[in-house]
Amino acid sequence: MKSVRCIQPRSVREAYLLACELDVAAIKPGNVSAASPGHGMRADDFHQSALASADAVSDVAPGLGPRIQRAVAATHAAVRMNTNLGIVLLCAPLAEAALRMTPGWSLRSLVREVLRAADVNDAEQVFAAIRVASPGGLGDAAEHDVMHPARVSLRGAMAAAADRDQIAALYASGFADLFDDAVPHLKTARAALGRRHAAVTDLYLHLLSRYPDSHVRRKFGADTAAALREQAAAVYRAWRKAAADADGDSGADRSSAVLLDFDQRLKSASINPGTTADMTVATLFLERLQHAAALNPGVPRRITWRQLRLASSGAPLISTLLVGES
Repeated sequence: MKSVRCIQPRSVREAYLLACELDVAAIKPGNVSAASPGHGMRADDFHQSALASADAVSDVAPGLGPRIQRAVAATHAAVRMNTNLGIVLLCAPLAEAALRMTPGWSLRSLVREVLRAADVNDAEQVFAAIRVASPGGLGDAAEHDVMHPARVSLRGAMAAAADRDQIAALYASGFADLFDDAVPHLKTARAALGRRHAAVTDLYLHLLSRYPDSHVRRKFGADTAAALREQAAAVYRAWRKAAADADGDSGADRSSAVLLDFDQRLKSASINPGTTADMTVATLFLERLQHAAALNPGVPRRITWRQLRLASSGAPLISTLLVGES
Protein backbone atom coordinates (compact mmCIF):
# COMPACT_ATOMS: atom_id res chain seq x y z
CA MET A 1 0.00 0.00 0.00
CA LYS A 2 1.38 3.35 -0.99
CA SER A 3 2.05 5.65 1.97
CA VAL A 4 0.36 9.05 2.00
CA ARG A 5 2.64 12.05 2.30
CA CYS A 6 1.27 14.51 4.85
CA ILE A 7 3.06 17.56 3.45
CA GLN A 8 3.57 18.05 -0.26
CA PRO A 9 6.77 19.46 -1.82
CA ARG A 10 4.95 22.52 -3.13
CA SER A 11 3.68 23.27 0.36
CA VAL A 12 7.24 23.05 1.71
CA ARG A 13 8.44 25.41 -1.02
CA GLU A 14 5.70 27.94 -0.35
CA ALA A 15 6.23 27.80 3.41
CA TYR A 16 9.95 28.44 2.86
CA LEU A 17 9.37 31.38 0.54
CA LEU A 18 6.85 32.93 2.91
CA ALA A 19 9.19 32.54 5.89
CA CYS A 20 12.02 34.22 3.96
CA GLU A 21 9.73 37.02 2.81
CA LEU A 22 8.31 37.73 6.26
CA ASP A 23 11.83 37.83 7.64
CA VAL A 24 12.97 40.72 5.43
CA ALA A 25 9.60 42.49 5.64
CA ALA A 26 9.96 42.95 9.41
CA ILE A 27 12.41 45.31 11.10
CA LYS A 28 15.23 43.32 12.75
CA PRO A 29 17.81 45.64 14.33
CA GLY A 30 21.30 45.01 13.01
CA ASN A 31 20.05 42.73 10.25
CA VAL A 32 18.88 43.46 6.71
CA SER A 33 15.22 44.29 6.16
CA ALA A 34 13.13 46.05 3.53
CA ALA A 35 13.29 49.15 5.73
CA SER A 36 17.03 49.02 6.31
CA PRO A 37 19.80 47.59 4.09
CA GLY A 38 23.19 46.94 5.61
CA HIS A 39 26.47 45.01 5.61
CA GLY A 40 26.63 45.34 1.83
CA MET A 41 23.26 43.61 1.35
CA ARG A 42 19.71 44.64 0.47
CA ALA A 43 16.33 42.99 0.93
CA ASP A 44 16.27 42.09 -2.76
CA ASP A 45 19.40 39.98 -2.30
CA PHE A 46 17.43 37.88 0.17
CA HIS A 47 14.41 37.70 -2.14
CA GLN A 48 16.63 36.39 -4.93
CA SER A 49 18.35 33.97 -2.57
CA ALA A 50 15.03 32.56 -1.39
CA LEU A 51 13.82 32.01 -4.92
CA ALA A 52 17.14 30.49 -6.01
CA SER A 53 17.30 28.02 -3.11
CA ALA A 54 13.60 27.13 -2.79
CA ASP A 55 13.61 24.23 -5.27
CA ALA A 56 16.57 22.54 -3.60
CA VAL A 57 15.09 23.02 -0.13
CA SER A 58 11.75 21.49 -1.17
CA ASP A 59 12.96 18.72 -3.51
CA VAL A 60 11.75 15.27 -2.45
CA ALA A 61 14.81 13.38 -3.63
CA PRO A 62 18.18 14.59 -2.45
CA GLY A 63 18.70 13.85 1.26
CA LEU A 64 20.01 16.28 3.85
CA GLY A 65 23.60 16.84 2.73
CA PRO A 66 22.81 17.20 -0.99
CA ARG A 67 19.79 19.39 -0.15
CA ILE A 68 22.01 21.83 1.72
CA GLN A 69 24.81 21.78 -0.84
CA ARG A 70 22.45 22.36 -3.77
CA ALA A 71 20.59 25.18 -2.03
CA VAL A 72 23.78 27.00 -1.09
CA ALA A 73 25.25 26.53 -4.57
CA ALA A 74 22.08 27.89 -6.17
CA THR A 75 22.17 30.92 -3.88
CA HIS A 76 25.83 31.60 -4.64
CA ALA A 77 25.14 31.40 -8.38
CA ALA A 78 22.28 33.88 -8.03
CA VAL A 79 23.73 36.54 -5.72
CA ARG A 80 27.46 35.75 -5.30
CA MET A 81 27.37 36.34 -1.55
CA ASN A 82 26.48 34.55 1.66
CA THR A 83 22.91 35.63 2.32
CA ASN A 84 21.35 32.41 3.56
CA LEU A 85 23.81 29.73 4.67
CA GLY A 86 22.38 29.69 8.18
CA ILE A 87 18.83 29.76 6.86
CA VAL A 88 19.50 26.74 4.66
CA LEU A 89 21.32 24.85 7.42
CA LEU A 90 18.30 25.27 9.68
CA CYS A 91 15.50 24.91 7.16
CA ALA A 92 16.88 21.88 5.28
CA PRO A 93 16.42 19.37 8.15
CA LEU A 94 12.90 20.72 8.74
CA ALA A 95 12.12 20.34 5.04
CA GLU A 96 13.64 16.84 4.92
CA ALA A 97 11.48 15.81 7.89
CA ALA A 98 8.34 17.38 6.44
CA LEU A 99 8.80 15.62 3.11
CA ARG A 100 9.17 12.25 4.87
CA MET A 101 6.13 12.75 7.05
CA THR A 102 3.35 10.17 6.82
CA PRO A 103 0.37 9.58 9.14
CA GLY A 104 1.42 8.47 12.59
CA TRP A 105 4.68 10.43 12.63
CA SER A 106 5.25 13.78 14.34
CA LEU A 107 7.35 16.44 12.68
CA ARG A 108 9.56 16.68 15.76
CA SER A 109 10.32 12.97 15.85
CA LEU A 110 11.17 13.02 12.15
CA VAL A 111 13.53 15.96 12.59
CA ARG A 112 15.40 13.91 15.20
CA GLU A 113 15.45 10.94 12.82
CA VAL A 114 16.76 13.04 9.92
CA LEU A 115 19.59 14.38 12.06
CA ARG A 116 20.40 10.96 13.51
CA ALA A 117 20.61 9.43 10.04
CA ALA A 118 22.88 12.11 8.55
CA ASP A 119 26.22 10.37 7.96
CA VAL A 120 29.77 11.36 7.11
CA ASN A 121 28.85 11.87 3.44
CA ASP A 122 26.18 14.37 4.50
CA ALA A 123 28.77 16.07 6.69
CA GLU A 124 31.20 16.35 3.77
CA GLN A 125 28.53 17.93 1.56
CA VAL A 126 27.62 20.39 4.30
CA PHE A 127 31.30 21.23 4.79
CA ALA A 128 31.55 21.87 1.04
CA ALA A 129 28.51 24.14 1.17
CA ILE A 130 30.03 26.13 4.03
CA ARG A 131 33.24 26.54 2.06
CA VAL A 132 31.27 27.90 -0.90
CA ALA A 133 29.35 30.36 1.27
CA SER A 134 32.50 31.47 3.17
CA PRO A 135 30.66 32.93 6.17
CA GLY A 136 32.39 35.86 7.85
CA GLY A 137 34.45 35.06 10.94
CA LEU A 138 34.54 31.33 10.22
CA GLY A 139 38.12 30.95 11.45
CA ASP A 140 39.68 27.62 12.38
CA ALA A 141 38.16 24.84 14.48
CA ALA A 142 40.04 22.63 16.89
CA GLU A 143 38.32 19.57 15.44
CA HIS A 144 36.14 18.80 12.43
CA ASP A 145 37.33 21.92 10.60
CA VAL A 146 35.18 22.45 7.50
CA MET A 147 38.33 23.22 5.52
CA HIS A 148 39.28 19.54 5.79
CA PRO A 149 37.41 16.36 4.81
CA ALA A 150 34.71 15.24 7.21
CA ARG A 151 35.63 12.35 9.51
CA VAL A 152 32.44 11.97 11.55
CA SER A 153 28.70 12.12 10.97
CA LEU A 154 27.05 15.49 10.48
CA ARG A 155 25.43 15.40 13.90
CA GLY A 156 28.75 14.37 15.43
CA ALA A 157 30.47 17.37 13.88
CA MET A 158 27.66 19.66 15.05
CA ALA A 159 27.75 18.22 18.58
CA ALA A 160 31.46 19.07 18.79
CA ALA A 161 30.66 22.73 18.04
CA ALA A 162 27.43 22.97 20.05
CA ASP A 163 28.97 24.91 22.93
CA ARG A 164 29.98 27.79 20.67
CA ASP A 165 27.46 27.82 17.82
CA GLN A 166 23.67 28.10 17.96
CA ILE A 167 23.03 26.23 14.72
CA ALA A 168 25.27 23.37 15.83
CA ALA A 169 23.48 23.32 19.19
CA LEU A 170 20.12 23.05 17.44
CA TYR A 171 21.37 20.09 15.40
CA ALA A 172 22.63 18.41 18.57
CA SER A 173 19.35 18.94 20.43
CA GLY A 174 16.95 18.00 17.65
CA PHE A 175 15.95 21.67 17.27
CA ALA A 176 14.58 21.74 20.82
CA ASP A 177 14.84 25.53 21.20
CA LEU A 178 12.70 26.07 18.11
CA PHE A 179 10.02 23.59 19.13
CA ASP A 180 9.94 24.47 22.83
CA ASP A 181 10.68 28.19 22.85
CA ALA A 182 10.66 29.99 19.50
CA VAL A 183 7.44 28.67 17.92
CA PRO A 184 5.35 29.04 21.10
CA HIS A 185 6.74 32.56 21.55
CA LEU A 186 5.85 33.49 17.98
CA LYS A 187 2.27 32.36 18.48
CA THR A 188 1.97 34.30 21.74
CA ALA A 189 3.48 37.43 20.17
CA ARG A 190 1.11 37.28 17.23
CA ALA A 191 -1.90 36.98 19.54
CA ALA A 192 -0.66 39.84 21.75
CA LEU A 193 0.37 42.25 19.02
CA GLY A 194 -2.13 41.39 16.31
CA ARG A 195 0.26 42.41 13.54
CA ARG A 196 2.22 39.97 11.40
CA HIS A 197 5.41 42.00 11.05
CA ALA A 198 5.40 43.10 14.69
CA ALA A 199 5.22 39.45 15.76
CA VAL A 200 8.30 38.64 13.65
CA THR A 201 10.17 41.59 15.19
CA ASP A 202 9.08 40.41 18.62
CA LEU A 203 10.37 36.91 17.94
CA TYR A 204 13.71 38.25 16.69
CA LEU A 205 14.21 40.46 19.75
CA HIS A 206 13.19 37.63 22.05
CA LEU A 207 15.79 35.32 20.49
CA LEU A 208 18.46 38.05 20.43
CA SER A 209 17.93 38.80 24.11
CA ARG A 210 17.92 35.11 25.08
CA TYR A 211 20.76 33.52 23.07
CA PRO A 212 24.20 35.10 22.40
CA ASP A 213 24.38 35.42 18.62
CA SER A 214 26.92 33.00 17.10
CA HIS A 215 27.77 35.18 14.10
CA VAL A 216 28.58 38.12 16.38
CA ARG A 217 30.58 35.85 18.67
CA ARG A 218 32.68 34.50 15.78
CA LYS A 219 33.48 37.98 14.50
CA PHE A 220 33.80 39.98 17.70
CA GLY A 221 34.13 37.55 20.60
CA ALA A 222 32.01 36.24 23.45
CA ASP A 223 32.04 39.51 25.42
CA THR A 224 30.53 41.47 22.52
CA ALA A 225 27.89 38.78 21.98
CA ALA A 226 26.99 38.87 25.68
CA ALA A 227 26.81 42.68 25.67
CA LEU A 228 24.58 42.59 22.60
CA ARG A 229 22.26 40.20 24.39
CA GLU A 230 21.89 42.65 27.29
CA GLN A 231 21.35 45.61 24.95
CA ALA A 232 18.74 43.65 23.02
CA ALA A 233 16.86 42.84 26.24
CA ALA A 234 16.67 46.54 27.11
CA VAL A 235 15.54 47.50 23.60
CA TYR A 236 13.01 44.67 23.61
CA ARG A 237 11.43 45.98 26.81
CA ALA A 238 11.34 49.55 25.48
CA TRP A 239 9.90 48.47 22.14
CA ARG A 240 7.21 46.27 23.68
CA LYS A 241 6.12 49.17 25.88
CA ALA A 242 6.06 51.54 22.91
CA ALA A 243 4.20 48.98 20.80
CA ALA A 244 1.66 48.35 23.57
CA ASP A 245 1.11 52.08 24.05
CA ALA A 246 0.94 52.77 20.30
CA ASP A 247 -2.13 54.78 19.36
CA GLY A 248 -2.54 55.34 15.63
CA ASP A 249 0.23 56.21 13.21
CA SER A 250 2.19 58.43 15.63
CA GLY A 251 2.37 55.64 18.21
CA ALA A 252 3.49 53.16 15.58
CA ASP A 253 6.16 55.63 14.47
CA ARG A 254 7.48 55.90 18.04
CA SER A 255 7.77 52.13 18.40
CA SER A 256 9.53 51.87 15.02
CA ALA A 257 11.93 54.63 16.05
CA VAL A 258 13.11 52.50 18.99
CA LEU A 259 13.99 49.71 16.57
CA LEU A 260 15.59 51.90 13.92
CA ASP A 261 17.79 53.68 16.47
CA PHE A 262 19.13 50.32 17.70
CA ASP A 263 19.48 49.17 14.09
CA GLN A 264 21.60 52.20 13.23
CA ARG A 265 23.83 51.75 16.27
CA LEU A 266 24.50 48.11 15.44
CA LYS A 267 25.15 48.70 11.76
CA SER A 268 27.48 51.60 12.47
CA ALA A 269 29.54 49.12 14.50
CA SER A 270 29.24 46.46 11.74
CA ILE A 271 27.40 44.15 14.12
CA ASN A 272 25.01 41.80 12.33
CA PRO A 273 23.10 39.28 14.49
CA GLY A 274 22.85 36.96 11.51
CA THR A 275 22.34 33.71 13.39
CA THR A 276 19.38 35.20 15.25
CA ALA A 277 17.86 36.18 11.91
CA ASP A 278 18.45 32.62 10.65
CA MET A 279 16.63 31.24 13.68
CA THR A 280 13.78 33.65 13.01
CA VAL A 281 13.34 32.33 9.47
CA ALA A 282 13.54 28.73 10.65
CA THR A 283 10.88 29.39 13.29
CA LEU A 284 8.54 30.91 10.72
CA PHE A 285 9.16 27.96 8.43
CA LEU A 286 8.62 25.40 11.19
CA GLU A 287 5.36 27.00 12.24
CA ARG A 288 4.01 26.81 8.69
CA LEU A 289 5.10 23.18 8.40
CA GLN A 290 3.33 22.35 11.67
CA HIS A 291 0.23 24.01 10.28
CA ALA A 292 0.53 21.95 7.11
CA ALA A 293 0.95 18.75 9.11
CA ALA A 294 -2.30 19.47 10.94
CA LEU A 295 -4.23 19.63 7.66
CA ASN A 296 -5.32 16.88 5.29
CA PRO A 297 -2.50 15.49 3.11
CA GLY A 298 -2.48 16.06 -0.62
CA VAL A 299 -1.50 18.42 -3.40
CA PRO A 300 -1.85 22.08 -2.40
CA ARG A 301 -3.07 24.91 -4.55
CA ARG A 302 -0.50 27.00 -6.29
CA ILE A 303 0.31 30.38 -4.78
CA THR A 304 2.26 33.04 -6.65
CA TRP A 305 5.23 35.06 -5.42
CA ARG A 306 3.03 38.17 -5.65
CA GLN A 307 0.49 36.55 -3.33
CA LEU A 308 3.26 35.69 -0.90
CA ARG A 309 4.37 39.31 -0.93
CA LEU A 310 0.79 40.47 -0.29
CA ALA A 311 0.45 38.02 2.57
CA SER A 312 3.68 39.22 4.17
CA SER A 313 2.52 42.85 3.96
CA GLY A 314 -0.53 42.12 6.06
CA ALA A 315 -3.11 41.03 3.49
CA PRO A 316 -5.06 37.96 4.64
CA LEU A 317 -3.10 34.82 3.92
CA ILE A 318 -4.92 32.52 1.53
CA SER A 319 -6.46 29.89 3.77
CA THR A 320 -5.60 27.08 1.36
CA LEU A 321 -1.88 27.95 1.20
CA LEU A 322 -0.94 24.60 2.68
CA VAL A 323 -4.15 22.64 2.12
CA GLY A 324 -4.42 19.79 -0.36
CA GLU A 325 -6.40 16.71 -1.17
CA SER A 326 -5.26 13.11 -1.37
